[in-house]
Amino acid sequence: METEEIITLLTSIEQQVSSSILGGMEDTYEELARLGYIVIHQDNAHPSATITEKGIEFLETN
Repeated sequence: METEEIITLLTSIEQQVSSSILGGMEDTYEELARLGYIVIHQDNAHPSATITEKGIEFLETN
C-alpha cells in the first residue's frame, strides 16, 4: 500500500469516532491493522475501525 493511500485512510479514520469498514475495503483495513495503525472492532453488527497511537504518529511524521 502506498504511503499516500495510508495517509488518506488514516486521516479519514482519525476524523471519525469510529470508521465503518465499507464492503470491498476489508483487505485494506486488515493491512492497516497488521501494521498497527488501526484496531478493527468485529464485535459490532457493522465492523468498524479506530486509529491507534501508532497510526497517529504515522500521520504526524508523514
